[in-house]
Amino acid sequence: MQQFKNLKELFSYFKEEKTAWEYLEKQLWDNKPVCPHCGSKVAYRLAANYKQFHCGNKKGCNKKFTVTTGTIYENTKMPIATWLGAIWLFTNHKKGVSSCQLARDLCITQKSAWFMLHRIREMVKDANEITLDENVSVDETYVKGAAINRTKKQRRLIAEGKRKDDPAIVLGLVQKDGNAVMKVVPNAESDTLEPVINKHVENLETILVTDGHNSYPAIGAKYKQHVVINHALGEYVNEGFSTNNAEGAFSWLKRTIYGTYHYVTPYHLQRYCDMFSYRFATRKMKDPERFNIATMKGKSRLRYVDLIQSKGKLKDVTL
Repeated sequence: MQQFKNLKELFSYFKEEKTAWEYLEKQLWDNKPVCPHCGSKVAYRLAANYKQFHCGNKKGCNKKFTVTTGTIYENTKMPIATWLGAIWLFTNHKKGVSSCQLARDLCITQKSAWFMLHRIREMVKDANEITLDENVSVDETYVKGAAINRTKKQRRLIAEGKRKDDPAIVLGLVQKDGNAVMKVVPNAESDTLEPVINKHVENLETILVTDGHNSYPAIGAKYKQHVVINHALGEYVNEGFSTNNAEGAFSWLKRTIYGTYHYVTPYHLQRYCDMFSYRFATRKMKDPERFNIATMKGKSRLRYVDLIQSKGKLKDVTL
């Protein structure tokens, strides 16, 4: 496995496109081609094109494919080396990289960089698979504004989802010394939060730590212990437990959004939350390890039309 120390070394190693394709085959297939159409492991490389393989399935698949078929790289016009450079920058910038910055770094258009970054976010998305246990802090925050600057009535209306022009609500679940899950929710009512918490905290022996929000007691009653930190009374630690893990993660999430992207629409916010969950889970890894793990996760595809939910013109996107 290659250990690139920086972007310069990466581009030096992938100066030939064939080398980049071979690296991708190693990461996604372990050099054992698998037909994405029928799952057959019998495949033959075409002599005329080092990228293409032919399925050897005798049951009639008989299709051609490459290592990019069915992945985030499918139908791309970008060199694979450019993709790998984008993944390096994406994974190793603590607060992410904007499409404008990526466009300047890789000499591509901003629109192409924007689409590329969203496809990489889709690639590393693990939020639906993460489960937490032992000691989990649960809290909610508001993106695009601070609830503390609003009146009590305004905060109540936001929690009930009755003010559509207000900041989006993000529910955070953070395991002590572990992973984090960030989910955009329409409101902070118990019926909304409970399914999300139950999905990611399946172990009922878990200690759930929350603030004094009235949505949590009914949810916490199902678990081994529910510790309440009553912030309204100036309490921040209770029997050694606190919600600092969740609040620290929220601080990092907001610095990422406001400092790098400045503004994220509610429509795309969940994608940035999924990106943050991946970044949080790999925070203790070194740059080469983080990059190599990411390049093994490319077996998913996000089409531009699906991304924007529109049939707009795609001619400016050079992917």
